[in-house]
Amino acid sequence: MKIHKVGLRFAGASSLVLLASFANAADPSTTKKAMTMPSMDHSNMDMSDMDHSGMDMSGMDHSSMNMSDMDHSGMDMSGMNHSNMDMSGMDHSSMDMSGMDHSNMDMSGMDHSGMDMSGMDHSGMDHGSMDMSGMQGGKAPADARSADYSNGVPYGQYGKPMMMGDMPLWGVSVDDLGYQFDDDQINYEVSAWYGVDERRLSLRSEGSIQTEGDKEIDSLTSLSYWKPLSIFWNGLAGVAYDTENDKPAIMAGIEGTAPYFIETDAMAYLYSDGQVRLDLGAEYEWRLSQHWVVIPEVGLSAFSKDDIDNHITKGFNELETEVRLTYETLSRQLAPYVGVSYETALGSARGQRRQHNESVDSSSLTAGVKFWF
Repeated sequence: MKIHKVGLRFAGASSLVLLASFANAADPSTTKKAMTMPSMDHSNMDMSDMDHSGMDMSGMDHSSMNMSDMDHSGMDMSGMNHSNMDMSGMDHSSMDMSGMDHSNMDMSGMDHSGMDMSGMDHSGMDHGSMDMSGMQGGKAPADARSADYSNGVPYGQYGKPMMMGDMPLWGVSVDDLGYQFDDDQINYEVSAWYGVDERRLSLRSEGSIQTEGDKEIDSLTSLSYWKPLSIFWNGLAGVAYDTENDKPAIMAGIEGTAPYFIETDAMAYLYSDGQVRLDLGAEYEWRLSQHWVVIPEVGLSAFSKDDIDNHITKGFNELETEVRLTYETLSRQLAPYVGVSYETALGSARGQRRQHNESVDSSSLTAGVKFWF
């Protein structure tokens, strides 16, 4: 009997402990307080099939949650408060945030560089309360730079600065200054200009000076207005004087670069007696090296009517060709040359020259220099 009493006492105590445990398990408030999961690792848990639509997360604190790897594309967060959330590492590219309230969100630390907002609709956004006072625009401050960049400082001895395109410049080019040994004459071609890229005043003279006999000078000099017509072509118009005819003329023409870098010019002269002269020329620079250059050149002249006194016939009168081998030095500004030239009369001019005992064809060795500055 004594042994049975001890067993009943142990059974009664055990029953009380079990009843207390079941009572605590049945109480929801007790369960909620007693369940703590601070040491649990949720990183490997697959919650893709879980339904969170019925979960009330309005009182949850998400401020310390790291959601950089979570996929929020299917989540409805229209009623959530994100004011304390740190979303600097989150990927928002596939999130639907059309119903979210962003008025209290601090996005100063967010990186939007990878966000694609091309499909977002901003038509319903209210910009009336936005503070854009720090953006560019509005009235310039009192210490802003002056329009002429002087800042109130006088220009001094150098005067007011100007753009390079508006600065007038000048140049002189001597394309030919050489001696023809067989003809005993000096040939020259000189041009000078002053102005800007859009317009210039051009002075040009070309001809020959006889070194034997009466030392006759035959030259054609023109003063013209120069203006670009297109990328590769320029136009000229002005007045000219021909010492061979001893008559003034009105001139007009074009000059420029033809395809394959052929320098081309075509000039027309209307003399005071009604005579019209047309000069055509072409030149090409065949560069053998950085300094050695071969320059073939051809010129053709024609007249509109006969002029017996000056040995001129109607049509093409003369063809001139020359080939020069030049060596460019001093930054290509100075180029001595040697070459050979050939001239021939054309058409009716050949017979007229024979009548006056003049040569129809002539060739000569030539040497000279070309330069510019």
